[in-house]
Amino acid sequence: MDIFRKTKTNTLTAAEVSALWLQYTGDSMAICVYKYFLNIVENKEIKPIMEIALQLAESHVTKITEFLKSANFQIPLGFTENDVNVNAPRLFSDQFLLFYSYIMTIHGLTAYSLAITNSERQDIQNYFFECMASTKDLFQRIVELAKDQPKFKSVPSIPSPHGVKFMETPGFISNLIGDKRPLNSSEISTLFFNSTKTGFISSLSLAFSQVAVREDVRNFLLKNVKLARKDAESFDAILQEEHLPIPEKWDAEITDSTVSPFSDKLIMFHAGFLVNAALTYYGASLGSSFRSDILVNYTKVFTHAMEAGAFSYNIMVKHGWLEKQPDSE
Repeated sequence: MDIFRKTKTNTLTAAEVSALWLQYTGDSMAICVYKYFLNIVENKEIKPIMEIALQLAESHVTKITEFLKSANFQIPLGFTENDVNVNAPRLFSDQFLLFYSYIMTIHGLTAYSLAITNSERQDIQNYFFECMASTKDLFQRIVELAKDQPKFKSVPSIPSPHGVKFMETPGFISNLIGDKRPLNSSEISTLFFNSTKTGFISSLSLAFSQVAVREDVRNFLLKNVKLARKDAESFDAILQEEHLPIPEKWDAEITDSTVSPFSDKLIMFHAGFLVNAALTYYGASLGSSFRSDILVNYTKVFTHAMEAGAFSYNIMVKHGWLEKQPDSE
């Protein structure tokens, strides 16, 4: 019985390996990113956010290394000091650094919740619960600070309903003939959220396109800028039809520097990660939207993200940058 317990403690399921492996890779990237950010940040309120983010990423890498080693799994290469030039000139404004941290913290919280539900080992569950707790604290600090920044906008508010109401018609047919019902709260929320995140992809891709070394990487990023910008504008157009506010755009917070802080490998991984995350959010948004024009729009942007994901995958494989996860062989 003791042998069984020991073996079980040192054994990882495929889901646990996947969660740990992906988090290690992502956090090794975050270490590179935040070391550079800390070298350029000037705002005394934003700097502590960067410091906490770096500390969390470093602690995660240390803990994941322990889990993988105890189960006799190879530690991912991930990203190293060779993938960052901390002395590169400023590529982003301090406000963009905060916005970047806001978006990436959202991704972290989403990943940790999924990892918890897919983990069987209690120590790994507890580890991801700890990640959730520390990242929750960081997220709340970011949001409180962001409220005072001029470029941050809140999700639109809606009036309180008077009494309980039920849908009288499905709405799909009337939408097709032009009789659109008002957006409901779920649709407003997801449209605003996806516009914010897709606009972020466009701006970050624009910055990366200025500094990328390889021509195929630069061409991919420029195409990603156009697609993501078009998709963000499609979300904005639906909100504006109902006279609702839209998120700010962040291109103006990028400098004209052409010296890269990051390797092309890190840049492509980052771009691919955001595209894959967008697929997840678009898919979830489809399930909570019922107006036909919104459904059609999500289908289009989902296709764009799939195309971008395939391009990024091919470029990473071509250059030998895509590290292979453990498999069943």
